[in-house]
Amino acid sequence: MDMTKFEWTREPEKYRIDSGKVEIVTAPHTDLWQRTYYHFQNDTAPVFQMETDEKFFSFAVKTDFSESHHRFDQCGIVMYLDSENWLKGSVEYENEDFQHLGSVVTNGGYSDWATTAISSSVKSMWYRFSRREDDYCIECSEDGIKFNQMRICHMNKGGGRIKFGIYACSPEDSSFKAVFTDMKFTECQWKAHNGQQPDERPLAALSGRCLNKTIFQQDIIR
Repeated sequence: MDMTKFEWTREPEKYRIDSGKVEIVTAPHTDLWQRTYYHFQNDTAPVFQMETDEKFFSFAVKTDFSESHHRFDQCGIVMYLDSENWLKGSVEYENEDFQHLGSVVTNGGYSDWATTAISSSVKSMWYRFSRREDDYCIECSEDGIKFNQMRICHMNKGGGRIKFGIYACSPEDSSFKAVFTDMKFTECQWKAHNGQQPDERPLAALSGRCLNKTIFQQDIIR
């Protein structure tokens, strides 16, 4: 990918970009979270993103977090629109036994967190972020070939031009080096649903709206 298309939001003090490889050294007490459960608002993590108005695409990246060692150390994919509307997918270190593979979706200033526990021996993960208009899918893979669904979500402000990319942070008193490689921007790999068809608006309701509009226009003319 052309890394010149990417821009920082909250540029980190220590990082390196070289031939499609990005290294970020996290700073202590950097994080992304809004309100839910913890009742705090953290908007300090560095994010490195490109911008697009493409409605259907996929973005894949490999993350290496061999140096993560403290609770909540994390790195992964992100779509950061503003402080109150964003999503992310990552592995968050917990302890020597397990860590959290999960995603956070923030709509209108409230975050949620969906996770599953994986072994702390896992030190790399691929992610694939896909867009179908204002709906999004996050997938993960241990080999970059077979991807498994982590999350499907709707973003209230995700229907127009968006920014997406990578992030890394250490919410507590910690720091580690996160490494990102093998970034690819492709046609959408999240295919349209091939089962039940979308609901159609009842004809009667549609006709009623048209009729009311016609009557309203006639009243104006009179």
